[in-house]
Amino acid sequence: MKGLHVDPGKVAVLMGGASAEREISLMSGQGVLQALRSQGVDAHAFDPAERELLELKRDGFARCFIALHGRFGEDGTVQGALELLGIPYTGSGVMASSIAIDKVMTKRVWIAEGIPTPRYTLLKNGAFERSDVIAVPDDLGLPVIVKPAREGSSIGVTKVMGYSGMVAAVDLAGSLDPSILCEECIEGDEVTCAVIGEGSNARALPVVRIVAPDGNYDYQNKYFTEDTHYLVPSGLPQGEEEVIQTLVLKAYRVLGCRGWGRIDVMIDAATRQPYLLEINTSPGMTGHSLVPMSAKAAGISYPALCLQVLQQAALDYDAASIKGVA
Repeated sequence: MKGLHVDPGKVAVLMGGASAEREISLMSGQGVLQALRSQGVDAHAFDPAERELLELKRDGFARCFIALHGRFGEDGTVQGALELLGIPYTGSGVMASSIAIDKVMTKRVWIAEGIPTPRYTLLKNGAFERSDVIAVPDDLGLPVIVKPAREGSSIGVTKVMGYSGMVAAVDLAGSLDPSILCEECIEGDEVTCAVIGEGSNARALPVVRIVAPDGNYDYQNKYFTEDTHYLVPSGLPQGEEEVIQTLVLKAYRVLGCRGWGRIDVMIDAATRQPYLLEINTSPGMTGHSLVPMSAKAAGISYPALCLQVLQQAALDYDAASIKGVA
């Protein structure tokens, strides 16, 4: 079988799902499905929003390629179900996935490990007053980035330019998640860096610099326009790319991630200090997605990337190794 050391058997490409990112997941999943089939893999589409996960076991699937994004796919829930079913899956395990989906929990781990991330305030639905919302810019300055703590693809994100915009931004984010992250806005270069592998074998791929219209890298500009420019090589000043790659590898490892992931970074224009924003443990694989772009710059084709990720499918717990443990 092309490019594979071990026959993966019958593979389910999990796509779609029930999150707000369903549309993007279907696009990612179809791309992965066709890539795997082109390499001779017995791959099949599987939408957890339309089928019971128990059917994976009944239908004899040996591995799962997770192309789900957001909640109920990237947050440890599907990973936990696959652990119980004993079906190896791509990407991070239960704990790393559940931490990484939550931008606030991710920040807490990174801060504890000395990894730079923008200052923030957390608001919880039902636990704050209007005065608390208005006071956020007093602490973080303006502009302020307001976002749901557990959504991706820039869904529900607002860049608030003045005090008068705070309430609407918090209401929007709060309609999508009970935890609302208000974050210091770092003005400067926006970049992203993908990682493949696990532990000491993990490696960072080339950094991609993102140049969006008016600096607005929103849902529309991410997936449905050709107005955003992606630079790889990044064109960053000498030495900066290596600093970011080293930082991203550390951030990936301290969360216990495996398989693959992508970390978004802002570089302060004045100080050139990079600040890590968030990590995606089931990155997009659409025609506009950044991991395939970065992999291509490293000499890894889209099908080869899919095969490499699939080859690393694993379980957190090997049932055979813990039998008999009381």
